[in-house]
Amino acid sequence: MVKTLDAVALGVAAGEAGDDLRVALTNTREFGMVISAGLGAREAALAEGAFAKDGAAVHASVELTDGAGFLARFKRTFAYRRLAARGIAPDSALEKCFAALIDFGRSDAARTTGEVVLDLAASKGGLKGSVASKACEAAPTRLARPIAKIDKLIHPEKIGIIGVSASGMNFGRIILKNLMGSGCPKDRLVIIRPEETEIDGVKCVASLADLPAKLDLLIVAVPSGAVYPLVDEIIATDKVHAVMLIPGGMGETEVSKEPAAALAARINAAHGKGDGGPVFLGANCLGVVSHPGGYDSWFIPLERLPKPAKKAKRNSVMLSQSGAFMITRLSRNPWLDPAYALALGNQTDLTHGDMLTYFGARDDIETIGIYVEGFKDGDGLDFVRAVRRAVASGKQVVVYKSGRTEAGAAGVMGHTASVAGDPAVFESVVRQAGAMVAEDVDVFDDLFYIAGAFHHKTIGGNRVGGISGAGFEAVGIADSTVTETFRLEMGQLSPDTVAKVQQILVDKKLDSLVTVRNSIDINPGADDECHLAITEAFAQDPNIDAVLVGMDPTAPSVMGLVESKLRPGWDISNPKSSLHLMPPIVERNAKPIIAIVDGGPLYDAMAGGLMDKGVCVFRNCFRGTRALARYVEARLYAATLKS
Repeated sequence: MVKTLDAVALGVAAGEAGDDLRVALTNTREFGMVISAGLGAREAALAEGAFAKDGAAVHASVELTDGAGFLARFKRTFAYRRLAARGIAPDSALEKCFAALIDFGRSDAARTTGEVVLDLAASKGGLKGSVASKACEAAPTRLARPIAKIDKLIHPEKIGIIGVSASGMNFGRIILKNLMGSGCPKDRLVIIRPEETEIDGVKCVASLADLPAKLDLLIVAVPSGAVYPLVDEIIATDKVHAVMLIPGGMGETEVSKEPAAALAARINAAHGKGDGGPVFLGANCLGVVSHPGGYDSWFIPLERLPKPAKKAKRNSVMLSQSGAFMITRLSRNPWLDPAYALALGNQTDLTHGDMLTYFGARDDIETIGIYVEGFKDGDGLDFVRAVRRAVASGKQVVVYKSGRTEAGAAGVMGHTASVAGDPAVFESVVRQAGAMVAEDVDVFDDLFYIAGAFHHKTIGGNRVGGISGAGFEAVGIADSTVTETFRLEMGQLSPDTVAKVQQILVDKKLDSLVTVRNSIDINPGADDECHLAITEAFAQDPNIDAVLVGMDPTAPSVMGLVESKLRPGWDISNPKSSLHLMPPIVERNAKPIIAIVDGGPLYDAMAGGLMDKGVCVFRNCFRGTRALARYVEARLYAATLKS
């Protein structure tokens, strides 16, 4: 264990500050000790924003890497590639330096170390430069939340609500209506309201003390000012396992910061007593939809957000600091269809790390999508630990983090009282842990959707096949295979596949118009059967790992309309249409197959029908190919973590 920070212990020859590279160990608020390496200080300042991901610098939690692993990550940077081009990349010295810093970062001494910075020059002989450090106070720690009680939150037998109006349709009353509308029987519910005996057929009691038995869940929909004494009563009476705090105004505004912090401290203190006390979701929280738990507590009327079953088996969870984020995502793409959807709000008690730890250990959950505005102190480390455990056990984690600009960071503070943190460090550390990190909302939607569609498909490599009857799509697939950190390759078709495809084209009288290649333009005259036969031929090629096929719904030869007046029966109701023939092909092939249905509202029924039957559909080839590239990269990396 490295306990000192002198140059010798770090494998560095002491000298003046060098400018070939900077290596640092930083005690971050969210992730604890993070190791970083990249451009020298002078160039890093000039290059801000000029490099692709991992180009200027890379970062990792010291708990989730080692010297060799971090060296492999550092090799992606421009700083390393330049040293290698000059023939002076001292790999063994770099690995020794990284390993020593990581070793120190894991030690008790690191708790009072704020930063260690090495400004280095490289040569064939090794590393030379300066080592500087500064101290800090050890960060305070919170008591662990009893996260097993999250089970009471999502599978409650008895639910209480406080804040239900007897005469108006306030949030509490809407929540009550949604609970009953989602199939929650009235005998599972109780309302805390002293003036009434029942509301909407649900029994009322005067106070928490009057409850005949302990509640699994209490939903709090009272004004924020009433929350503070109520929480004290909840803790004192020990009548509740889990609490959902709906009100805002508890930490987001300047005037509420201090009382909200004091409330959080009282809640945390209760976790040190007895069975750990109640757990609290929120404040400033939309609520929970739990299909397995048989309830919907969102205060959005069901007429504004229906939640039809779109999956044969719901096996994902969506976690979000913002309720509106979840609402809009599910409204735009109902096929995301998570088993559980929880809004965390201000994280007064339960945090991102708590939720990911809990759901990452559930056997019925395969994919976890998370919207993050900020972490509580130290919770980023719990979060990336949970990411690594989840991914190493075969689960998929998709994360979108807002607050990427100065204005955005101010916005998340005002929204959920969150500290945004450094976006570059966040992305690098969370990706290194194993999560797919989206840079915007559309990418989050795409990755969460594709992860759900392909979790059980085999990802054997990065070789892709592209098919379309529209020439621009065949080209567009090939043009969209490169991301900032990964590349799909257009696979070389085997001779057997070339012969199969050639025969299909001969049978369809298209052989004089089409050259067999990858990506292939099969001509607008190709019908549904032609599209699908070539798709399956590609999928069965040993040199192809995934297939994207443009379905060409606008082509007269394709059955893409709900009803064709020009050719009656030549539509999606036809048993020979892609809507009927493609799902079995997708089901019986182990490789991922993406259908591209590019067209306007006339073709929504075709796209939606395919999605209803389990086909992964994107509405343009560029977005679909980029999503596949990001997904394949993540799955291949996850395979290394499992091993």
